[in-house]
Amino acid sequence: MNRIALPLFILCALFQGCSSKKRADLLVTNARVYTADSSFSTANAFVVKDGKFLAVGAADILANDYDPVTTLDLKGAPVYPGFYDPHAHFLGLGQVLDQADLVGAASYDEVIARLQKFQREHPDNTWLIGRGWDQNDWSEKTFPTQEKLDAAFPNTPVALTRVDGHALLVNSKALRLGQVTAGSRVAGGEVILQNGEPTGVLVDNAMQFVKRVLPRPTIADKARMLKNAEKACVALGLTTVSDAGISPDEINLIDSLHRTKQLKIRDYAMISLGEPNLNYFLKRGPFQTERLTVRSFKLYADGALGSRGACLRQPYTDRPETEGFLLLSPDELARVTKLLYNSKFQANTHCIGDSANHLMLDLYGKLLGGKNDRRWRIEHAQVISPNDFQLFSQYSIIPSVQPTHATSDMYWAGDRLGPVRVKGAYAFRDLMRQNGMITFGSDFPVEAPNPLFGFHAAVARQDAKNFPAGGYQMENAVDRKSALLAMTRWAAYANFEDQLRGSIAPGKQADFVVLDRDIMTVLNEKLRDTNVRQTWIGGERVH
Repeated sequence: MNRIALPLFILCALFQGCSSKKRADLLVTNARVYTADSSFSTANAFVVKDGKFLAVGAADILANDYDPVTTLDLKGAPVYPGFYDPHAHFLGLGQVLDQADLVGAASYDEVIARLQKFQREHPDNTWLIGRGWDQNDWSEKTFPTQEKLDAAFPNTPVALTRVDGHALLVNSKALRLGQVTAGSRVAGGEVILQNGEPTGVLVDNAMQFVKRVLPRPTIADKARMLKNAEKACVALGLTTVSDAGISPDEINLIDSLHRTKQLKIRDYAMISLGEPNLNYFLKRGPFQTERLTVRSFKLYADGALGSRGACLRQPYTDRPETEGFLLLSPDELARVTKLLYNSKFQANTHCIGDSANHLMLDLYGKLLGGKNDRRWRIEHAQVISPNDFQLFSQYSIIPSVQPTHATSDMYWAGDRLGPVRVKGAYAFRDLMRQNGMITFGSDFPVEAPNPLFGFHAAVARQDAKNFPAGGYQMENAVDRKSALLAMTRWAAYANFEDQLRGSIAPGKQADFVVLDRDIMTVLNEKLRDTNVRQTWIGGERVH
């Protein structure tokens, strides 16, 4: 070898300067990759560099073109874009993990037993706080009253949030601390009375009488709760979650945890409505970091169907003396939506009942005027009048729904709505047809945070027991391709993040999830048993 060639050979060996291969951080190979791109293409490999997808395609070609630091052979496992939950309560999940879990309690007595166990395990707590009770799961389906709580916990204030978050069951001590009496009144809420006295159940805005005297978690508490919530979410394949209504202080906390790398999951924060929050953020404007999007306000038009706080156009079939109620007046909702229209913020409004949906679709439409790219959303879009479906298309309004609400509520929704009106409830396919898209979330901790439960509920219209046979109102089931898009690319679009992520495509952030079975082909009854093998955010494995 001559004197010129030898140094060149050494330099090539040391620095790979003579290699034609391009550097990369990660090569994922031997996989079944569902890209969720515009053509819904599949591949068997992709390359990641600097936290983004660099190339997607055939394994042999990518292996020939790239020199990765790490190669991940998935041995045929399926890969999907990181799952979204576009309507959830991320901080709320962390808070619930600190409380007594009452989800699935089959009776009021079981609620009491769970509370007693929780109190033994947390003897220093000054309040007994829990969440998840649902009288519709009990043999006696009327609202509970405070007597059993008083007998079991005479000296400890108790506050128990219903599964939907729209009713609070408290004992006498909590009522006294909240100064709740038979004469307590509040717009958009109700103190349930029996024989002229409070029963211990407070609905919607009336919950604030007691909530304002509850112990307040510190910043350190909330940071811990957020980290616990992240651990639960990434284990389920979630890479972007939402906070459907949080304060500026909580948004700043999440941002600081991101910046110090204590929190890695991405968050789409909806700002809680309120005059101070409006004044602050309308002046500041939307902002977006690599992991946090803040460009929407969360509005509440009404309450929940299960607690009969949803606002209906006709009375409840099983309680004809009420039509539910609005949480804000039509004038206030009109004022706020006009403020948002004149800003760059997105309006995301909780609407359950057909009256609330009708009102907000009309208010939105008067401002939006026609097709647009404001991406305003109706959260839940649960009960829709037949003539109102087309308004979603007319004004480019995105329906943001939660498929497991259908399979949780199907046991009693017909009782609330009657056989005709219920046909316009949980109408996912009809809603999806309006704009050719829909988003699927969970509303956790109202429902379980597992996105595959929602996938199953959307395509099979069945619950965890695969009930009912043949599915519930199957005319509104969606196909699997649409269900996957609703929790990936379409959800990213609804969050103004579609240029950043939501599909496995070059240039997008490398968020992806590896499952142990293919949800695009496995039998319906196996969907909920699918497990997450790996979760990656920005090219970093987080689970």
